[in-house]
Amino acid sequence: MKNACPKKQGTADRFASVKNVMDGRKDMNVKKIVLTGGGTAGHVTPNIALIEKLKAEGYEISYIGSKAGIEKRLIERIGIPYYGVSTGKLRRYLSLKNLSDIFKVLAGMRQAKKLLKKLKPDVLFSKGGFVAVPVVHAASKRKIPVVIHESDMTPGLANRLCIKKAQTVCCNFPETMKYLPEGKSVHTGTPIRKALFEGKRERGLEIAGFSGEKPILMIMGGSSGAMKINDAVRSALPTLINKFDIIHLCGKGRLDESLSGKAGYKQFEYVDEDLKDLFAAADLLISRAGANAVCELLALKKPAILIPLSAAASRGDQILNAKSFEKSGYSFVLPEEIMTPDTIVEAVEKVYDERDKYIAAMSKSEAGDATDKIFSILDGIVDPQKTDNT
Repeated sequence: MKNACPKKQGTADRFASVKNVMDGRKDMNVKKIVLTGGGTAGHVTPNIALIEKLKAEGYEISYIGSKAGIEKRLIERIGIPYYGVSTGKLRRYLSLKNLSDIFKVLAGMRQAKKLLKKLKPDVLFSKGGFVAVPVVHAASKRKIPVVIHESDMTPGLANRLCIKKAQTVCCNFPETMKYLPEGKSVHTGTPIRKALFEGKRERGLEIAGFSGEKPILMIMGGSSGAMKINDAVRSALPTLINKFDIIHLCGKGRLDESLSGKAGYKQFEYVDEDLKDLFAAADLLISRAGANAVCELLALKKPAILIPLSAAASRGDQILNAKSFEKSGYSFVLPEEIMTPDTIVEAVEKVYDERDKYIAAMSKSEAGDATDKIFSILDGIVDPQKTDNT
């Protein structure tokens, strides 16, 4: 009969066992965070700014987004583990898709719960967008603390569906505080990518193929472009190009091939790595008034004509953002309803002539990069004894 006693453990086996225990303890001490948010670049780029800080502080970072949204490409490009879940768009109008999308959101919540059980984050940070809804609700079910950031003047529908589940709600504008619950809301501003401050004008001119002899006008309509702005700007080119060299970020699939190679006009579908250098080269911008875009313009002290998305095509958040910047003297606002090639030319000439006035107003602003402030809030939740949450 064979001996039933276990074989005596060798030195190598004992060492491996001790190492496994120590590695397990080490993993327990690693701070873990999951970020979510998507649908547009504006829901992702502040997260990218925050990721830089989290990496530097030794956090283990994961990202949950939609299966095919713009956030997938942007996050995977910087080497962060990415997980896609099912999500639906919650529309403000009657549509049969609202019914089917409810089931997509519920499926996304189940998928997110499984992922969060596996990832075991200490905290979840949500930048909004409809993909955030199932993820935030799943985190709440798993008793994971949630911090939400609202970029716009008034909370969007996705964030309104999530605010009750959050421990802390951060916001971009001081005016937003009146729309948020007392006791758990903090005016922080928005995280801004440090790379944007490192742009080189000479490099931007080289990318665009310009000499720098003329001032540079840059047009940007958001990550997907803006057809109405594109059309109006292109119609105004014969006049604008007399005084300015023009960089046009027109959106995916929205290049005008008939204008390729036109002297003084350079168009791009979308720019990522080179954006900092194009910003550095630009003397004046035409932009939509998404919260992330206007905050970057303010941080970089760039005079701009803001053309907010009309109320007919949105909930009006960009209009409110633009009015706030106009009231503060940071930007000139051209309503989309009165935008024509002629009014664009008039606005560009006015703002360029008065650019020093806008730069001076922006220079007095106390708004800046909120990355450190939001990190302190998150780190204070993970390690309450280390950081004061306020």
